Amino acid sequence: MTPNNNSPFPTEDRIWQLLEEVSDPEVPVLSILDLGIVRGVRLEGEEVHVTITPTYSGCPAMNTIATDIRLRLLAEGITKLHIHNQLSPAWTTAWMSEAGKQKLEAYGIAPPQDATGHVLNLFGQDPVLRCPHCQSTNTRLISQFGSTACKAHYQCNDCLEPFDYFKCH
Repeated sequence: MTPNNNSPFPTEDRIWQLLEEVSDPEVPVLSILDLGIVRGVRLEGEEVHVTITPTYSGCPAMNTIATDIRLRLLAEGITKLHIHNQLSPAWTTAWMSEAGKQKLEAYGIAPPQDATGHVLNLFGQDPVLRCPHCQSTNTRLISQFGSTACKAHYQCNDCLEPFDYFKCH
């Protein structure tokens, strides 16, 4: 490896900082750390190992994310990089950061809700969602299938704006 600017080999903390700069290709306001798919970083000499877990096993964005990780770390001079895909345990929205959930809402996507204020249902009744545009909870499900497989499509009955909901799982 040839470090940039004659700097020493990056530390594990520096690798985590660099990964914060890698955006999710489907929701670009989220970093892959916000999304919670980076499960670990390990240094072995001058080799970097990054373990990622897809949001679901068929997620089409994982190849793009792996490429973006490679490009970001390569720009830092890291050439010996191994990206490992880990399917178990399965990713859950509980792994998303609170900052990531706030970014989703600011972007116009209702974030997965936690037990502090909203119902978390995969099956049965629809969750009570707050509209990310006007904050009303007078919302309704339009379709269980949104712009991507991990989202459902809702509409606010007050402001009439449609919005995606990042489904819990």
